[in-house]
Amino acid sequence: MSYTDAPLIELHGVAKGFGGNEVLKGLDLTLPPGIHALLGPNGAGKTTLVNILSTLTPADSGTARVLGLDVRRDRKRLQGLISLTGQYAAVDERLTGAENLHMMGRLFGPSRRDTAARSADLLDRFDLAAAAGRRVSDYSGGMRRKLDIAVGLIGRPSLIFLDEPTTGLDTRSRQTLWDEINALAGDGTSVFLTTQYLEEADVLADRIMVLHGGRIVAAGTASQLKERVGGSTIQLHDGQGKVTREIATRGSALDVSRHLAALAAERPDAQVTVRRPTLDEVFLQLTGKKAA
Repeated sequence: MSYTDAPLIELHGVAKGFGGNEVLKGLDLTLPPGIHALLGPNGAGKTTLVNILSTLTPADSGTARVLGLDVRRDRKRLQGLISLTGQYAAVDERLTGAENLHMMGRLFGPSRRDTAARSADLLDRFDLAAAAGRRVSDYSGGMRRKLDIAVGLIGRPSLIFLDEPTTGLDTRSRQTLWDEINALAGDGTSVFLTTQYLEEADVLADRIMVLHGGRIVAAGTASQLKERVGGSTIQLHDGQGKVTREIATRGSALDVSRHLAALAAERPDAQVTVRRPTLDEVFLQLTGKKAA
C-alpha cells in the first residue's frame, strides 16, 4: 500500500512513559486525510504523541504508521513526506524571512529557481512579502509564527504537524493562521494539530480527539462530541435576557420550527435563542477540567 491510498495515521497499542510515568497507555486510532485536532489538558501527552508520529521519539510499545509508513522502520522515507512546527518558532533570527525559506528549501533539494519561486509564493501567501528582507529578530510574534509554518511547507509535505500553532498570538493573527490552515487542506495537505483552544478545534477540525489519562477518551466530529453532552435547547428569555425556560429539541429545522410555532401562539412576544452544547462542556465532562 502506498501513502497515497493509506490511512493518514494508524495507531495500535502505542504506549510511552517517562521516569516510570506512563504518559500514553496503548492508543488505538485510525484517521483519514484531512484536518485533525488533538485536545487535552496540560501534561496529557499531546506533544509526546506528535513527537512519536513525526519520528522524533520512539514509542515504548505498539505500532504507529503515518501515510502508510512505519514511523520506525521507514523513518527516513517518512521524514521526506511530513513537516513539524513545534510550540516555539524554530526560525533563525539572524537571517531574513526570505533567507530562512531559501535555506530550508535548498535542504529539500529543489533547484535554486524552484526554491526561489516556492519561497516567494509562501511569503505572499502568509502576508510576509513586505518583510521578506528584514531580519526575523525584528518580526512580531505573529509574523514569526507564520514564517515558521511557511518554512514547514517549503518541501510541500503531505502532512504537517502543528503543535499548539496559535499559542500566544493575538486574535487577528490567530484568525489569519486559521485561514491558512484551511487553505492547506484545500491544497491537499493534511493537518494534525494540538491545541488548548476549543474554538480552534471547533472551527478547523474535521475530526477531534480528546486525550486524557493517557488514553483517547473521545473522538469524532465537533457535532458528535457535543451530542455526548446533550441535545439542543430552545431558551426563553425575560426582558433582562435571563433564561426563564428551556425546551429540549432534536435540533432539526422541522423540530425547532414546530416548537417555535407553538411558542409564537402561546407567547408571541417571547425572546428566544437556540442553544447547542459547547466543546467547553464536552471537555469538562470528559476530563473534569475546564479548558485553558
